[in-house]
Amino acid sequence: MTPVSEPRDTRPYDALLLVSFGGPESPEEVMPYLERVTAGRGVPPERLEEVAQHYLHFGGRSPINDQNRALLAALRAELDARGLGMPVYWGNRNSEPFLADTLATMASDGVHRAAAFVTAGYSSYSGCRQYRENLAAAVAEVGEGAPRLDKLRHYFDHPGFVAANADALAEALPQVSDPASAVLAFVTHSIPVAMQDASGPHGGAYAAQHRAAAEAIVTDVRSRGVSVPDWDLVFCSRSGPPQVPWLEPDVNDHLEARASAGAQAAVLAPIGFVSDHMEVVFDLDTEARETADRLGLTLVRAATAGVHPAFVAMVVDLLLERAAAERGEQVPRPALSPLGPSHDVCPAGCCPNPRRSLPALCGSD
Repeated sequence: MTPVSEPRDTRPYDALLLVSFGGPESPEEVMPYLERVTAGRGVPPERLEEVAQHYLHFGGRSPINDQNRALLAALRAELDARGLGMPVYWGNRNSEPFLADTLATMASDGVHRAAAFVTAGYSSYSGCRQYRENLAAAVAEVGEGAPRLDKLRHYFDHPGFVAANADALAEALPQVSDPASAVLAFVTHSIPVAMQDASGPHGGAYAAQHRAAAEAIVTDVRSRGVSVPDWDLVFCSRSGPPQVPWLEPDVNDHLEARASAGAQAAVLAPIGFVSDHMEVVFDLDTEARETADRLGLTLVRAATAGVHPAFVAMVVDLLLERAAAERGEQVPRPALSPLGPSHDVCPAGCCPNPRRSLPALCGSD
């Protein structure tokens, strides 16, 4: 293998594909969107109505698509700034622009092979394997002439993702007047325990990767001389019937417990999400804030990675890293935890859906 210190060549890729979950952009789209998300999972109508109210609370428009448009523009600017000039496309799992439609456009534009960046940085069926299945299904739907797609690796402990979240946490923590009375909670989307147990090549990867990311972020923030309180990993957006166990504690239950133990303030760092979509603006900025207000807790919420320059640069770095690897060149693969760097190609059997009928809204915007 030929060592390369600073890859600048995007071969064999001639495009970058941004892949995301999607979300409704009008009240009329809310129920059709939720029905697509939960198709075949047996979710009762009353649960769909409950989740629909989350969207209708904000006028029926999810923030996720606008955030992806901003990321798309930032990626194009980053590529141009590096002199790469690669086209960037965008496709969603559950709303326009749908993946198959985007792939058809790419094929028409003459794209033969593209690297796919997914806005989910951790191992689980919903966050990885299902996206790979979506990509394969879109390629099959387009048929002959569809571009070949290679999904870029997980990035939960990549320096760019860690730096973006560390900057956000370092900005949030000083907003608490008495750090000694505060608690810190890293927040992510809950998933069924069975899915957690099956996540990654050997199981248990989802929660372990979040804890590794949190450790790396805390180490970064403390290196700046910022005091960081003890922290916990907590969850939001649990759905499905009560008899199906999901990862806990729920963020609201956690706030209750910490307030009972004497906490006066809480800082929430949503490291499970790359932008401020519905799980953040409803579950944290609305529901968790209402819980904190009722408990008399001061609540500060750290920002998500969004279009932070380090995060945007990371996407292009991952593209160049994978391109060099595909050419047989040896390149640095930075990771800030003992768990990384993640694999490029998922092993057979990695992140299976432990039960195809899981009645959940896993990964829902």
